[in-house]
Amino acid sequence: MAVTNPIELAGFGPVIPVIVLQRLEDAVPMAQALVEGGVRVLEVTLRTPVALQCMEAIAREVPDAIVGAGTVRSVADARAARDAGCQFAVTPGYVSEIGLECREIGLPLLPGVSTASEVMAANIDGFNFLKFFPAAAAGGIPMLKALAGPFADVAFCPTGGLTPQNAPDFLALPNVKVCGGSWLTPADAVAAGDWARITQLAREAQALRA
Repeated sequence: MAVTNPIELAGFGPVIPVIVLQRLEDAVPMAQALVEGGVRVLEVTLRTPVALQCMEAIAREVPDAIVGAGTVRSVADARAARDAGCQFAVTPGYVSEIGLECREIGLPLLPGVSTASEVMAANIDGFNFLKFFPAAAAGGIPMLKALAGPFADVAFCPTGGLTPQNAPDFLALPNVKVCGGSWLTPADAVAAGDWARITQLAREAQALRA
């Protein structure tokens, strides 16, 4: 399916994996392993030289995956992600230039925020579903509860410092629709090609919200 609004991403399960890929050959089997475990929304971060190629390969060869680009830090990153076949983008922080460019090129954006001022800046540009990052370091659950007061119409995807142990507590908050986690694709499992382990982690993640 084509994503038109980032909030739609929350409908596919409680956790969006935050993925770092070092080798192009790992991209498709890793994505297939996640999809087999029920996780379809995949955030592949722009943190390695092969990231864009990985996104392109997943978009082309794993039709059930909804691939997005994470760590988008510039207008050029957003355009490259769109051209690679990404269906959404995620930024670690928020600046209007990227937000407005994503809207212009039709790339749904999940903007990153960690303060009330950043929430307001994103709201002014029309964004009401935001990534709260780095969640644990930026105040965690108490901060999200505090933001719920002045921003009752804003929903969040906390990312950064979440684990299978604390994710259910975040997901229990009314203003949290989904969370991001790097634990679904451990570096050692990807390096070893242990796709069965990743499928199992994906199944466990899908079961986090009752």
